Amino acid sequence: MANEKENLQTEEEVETVQTEAADETAETQAGTEESALSALQAQYDELNDRYLRMAAEYDNFRKRSRAERDSVHAEAVAYAVKALLATVDNLSRALAQPTVDAAYKQGIEMTYNQMMESFQSLGVTEIVSEPGTVFDPNLHNAVMHIDDDSFGENVIAEVFQKGFQLGDKVIRHAMVKVAN
Repeated sequence: MANEKENLQTEEEVETVQTEAADETAETQAGTEESALSALQAQYDELNDRYLRMAAEYDNFRKRSRAERDSVHAEAVAYAVKALLATVDNLSRALAQPTVDAAYKQGIEMTYNQMMESFQSLGVTEIVSEPGTVFDPNLHNAVMHIDDDSFGENVIAEVFQKGFQLGDKVIRHAMVKVAN
């Protein structure tokens, strides 16, 4: 009987040790799973952050490229229009001259109008510089100055050459005479 008690006690001790070992193994496994999960979460966070940064960088690159392309296009249009302004000036002077040949005048008028329509389609507009309008040094180039009480202060008295702009960019300043 003593032997049976010892066997029973030994079996209980073995079961206790096995239970403790199983608990330790479960805790170790849970700890390993947690550390693996946290490592995967950290890796996911890092990759997600890199992805978001790369997406933002690509978006900024796309915006810069579009702005650069638009700027180059505007510069090219301004360059081409600037080369054609002498022709527009000559057509304008030809229209101002009296002529007997109506067909000749009509041809020049049609050519001038077509040129101005082409400018408008490119976004090029004439700078407003009629006599009586206020002088703006950003748009006008004052080549003469007169004192005349019939005009107000800093007002355009005469226009010598028309000015043109593309959006906010001045292609050629209007050449004017300023009063007072």
